[in-house]
Amino acid sequence: MIEPSLALYGELFDQVEQHLDELLAATGVRYCLLVDRKGFVLSHKEALWAPRPPALDSIATLVASNAAATGALANMLGESTFSEQIHQGEKGGLYVESVGDSALLTLIFDASVPLGKVKVYAKKTIVAISGLLQTIQDAPPVAFDQNFSVSASALLDDLLG
Repeated sequence: MIEPSLALYGELFDQVEQHLDELLAATGVRYCLLVDRKGFVLSHKEALWAPRPPALDSIATLVASNAAATGALANMLGESTFSEQIHQGEKGGLYVESVGDSALLTLIFDASVPLGKVKVYAKKTIVAISGLLQTIQDAPPVAFDQNFSVSASALLDDLLG
């Protein structure tokens, strides 16, 4: 089974959510999503006035797939990466930018929202969230020794009989 590459929880999750709230308020976008490179929604926020959101899991999967394809194009053209993607339609747009190597900030907005404003505030948010995500990557991996396995088995035996 495929699992998210990052796990946001506790205080770290709250801090990411706060940054997304601030981005939402500063820009006027409809939806903010933090998506991992495998296509999982790590966190999301929506404006109070926004209509019911589209299927966010589907958007996350497509955004991650598009980022992977764009990365392959960048490599073919001699670039290490293309860090941002912009899709603009008649009614709205989609802005996606890399947050380090592990995540993508995805913003969905109406055509009335200036793209320049979205980009400026997104870049500030990315700096803040990148620092938070770095703490996850710098954390030592959790290692379970033989004693943990024995203790867990004994506990389950006691609980389940």
